[in-house]
Amino acid sequence: MTTNSAASPRPPRPAPQRRRTRSAPAVLALAGLLGAAGCSGGAASDPPAAGAVTAVPAALSPSASASSSGPSASASSGGAVVPITSDVTARLDTAVQRVLREASIPGVIVSVSSPGGNYLKAFGVSDKVAGTPMVTGLNMRIGSETKTFTVTGLLKLVDQGKAGLDDPIGTYVSDVPNGDTITLRQLAAMQSGLFSYTQDEEFVQTLEADPDRVFTPQQLLSYAFKHPVNFAPGAKFEYSNTNTVLLGLVIEKLGGQPLGTFLKQQVFEPAGLGRTVFPVGSEFPQPHARGYTNQTPNGAIADATDWDPSWAWAAGAIISDQADLQKWAKVVATGTLLTPQTQAQRLKPQPSTVPDTWYGLGIFYDHGWIGHNGSLPGYQSVVVYLPSAQTSLVVLLNTDVSFQGQEPSTLFAQAVTEIISPANVYTLPAAPAGSGSPSATSSASSASPSKSPSPSSGSPSSKSPSPSPKSPSSNANA
Repeated sequence: MTTNSAASPRPPRPAPQRRRTRSAPAVLALAGLLGAAGCSGGAASDPPAAGAVTAVPAALSPSASASSSGPSASASSGGAVVPITSDVTARLDTAVQRVLREASIPGVIVSVSSPGGNYLKAFGVSDKVAGTPMVTGLNMRIGSETKTFTVTGLLKLVDQGKAGLDDPIGTYVSDVPNGDTITLRQLAAMQSGLFSYTQDEEFVQTLEADPDRVFTPQQLLSYAFKHPVNFAPGAKFEYSNTNTVLLGLVIEKLGGQPLGTFLKQQVFEPAGLGRTVFPVGSEFPQPHARGYTNQTPNGAIADATDWDPSWAWAAGAIISDQADLQKWAKVVATGTLLTPQTQAQRLKPQPSTVPDTWYGLGIFYDHGWIGHNGSLPGYQSVVVYLPSAQTSLVVLLNTDVSFQGQEPSTLFAQAVTEIISPANVYTLPAAPAGSGSPSATSSASSASPSKSPSPSSGSPSSKSPSPSPKSPSSNANA
């Protein structure tokens, strides 16, 4: 939902015939990681002590073995990526085309970059009406991948001595419930207990009625703060887009400039990301793919390309392309913009209740891969890095319509990693039947507002969290 523009009111484009139906109520997903898959979490276990940060966390290196203090063997063993030969390329083509066909996805861009070769291809169409083929290099909305940028901006301020991770949010933003005890660290780690504004029924109805509406961050917070907190700060994990909006306000206050300007100067440009932008309105740099969603009042497919993203703001508004995100996957996982000490804090894993998946500060571990995913109406993304193999994976697609309860971005990432990294297969559980959310991950890397209770606000998952990955090794290669 992930996460976070002035245009006059305009109805969405006429919707093409809907391909499949939903029994769940409409939600406007700003999705990503764990949400309906079970992100509520029990009491967080003590994180392992963090060592000096490197590119290769010990638990993900080939020599690491599973134990009670490390992830399961399926999450940590291996670490190699097969060379991208012509045979592997053909297998990848077949796998991606199969998902595209079976899940009725308009178009997708898949990028793999590794020492053993690269794979970069586009499939399907970027515009269903015109039949324009999808091509590499298109700009795409990336949803909750935005959180990795926002949290990096916060951590830059920490490195500059302007903020401390254990500062209470009330020091910077007034009238936050439990603001005197919720820390910036807990906000970034999704442990604040604050209600996610994207779960508020009034907000969902307002946004559905007018997707072009411009929201301020303060308005978004007002939807959240009318609800009681869900638990005491630090008690457990629960994905909430409210957390990242608050961090955006902290960055603006301490950085002395709009969030988008700060991120451009402090994050995008130092990382060499020339095509990544934080929009101030509904503008969408050309060339871009058109995006299709069923996050509408009646569940019909609509063109969401130009819907205003101000409602996602710091949690999900950023636009980027596969070349920039390929760079970013490594930058954010290895911490090249941060001090080793701060990156070590970022990578401290906490249980999320999804098997073999843990959350750090605006970043997650999934079966050895480190990064984030994202979804908002019309678009989805997966941007992850496998440190043990120095390999990045980027998946960008122009729909957020789930298939059999599963986010299509997960289906593509799983199909690709089954071929290139069989010991480290990226996968997230499908949404439980009747969860009330078409997004399989609507509350962990996305901000999925829902009219019905989400598992993110319900009881903890019946599955206990897997042991946390070990902290980054001090002697692994950077």
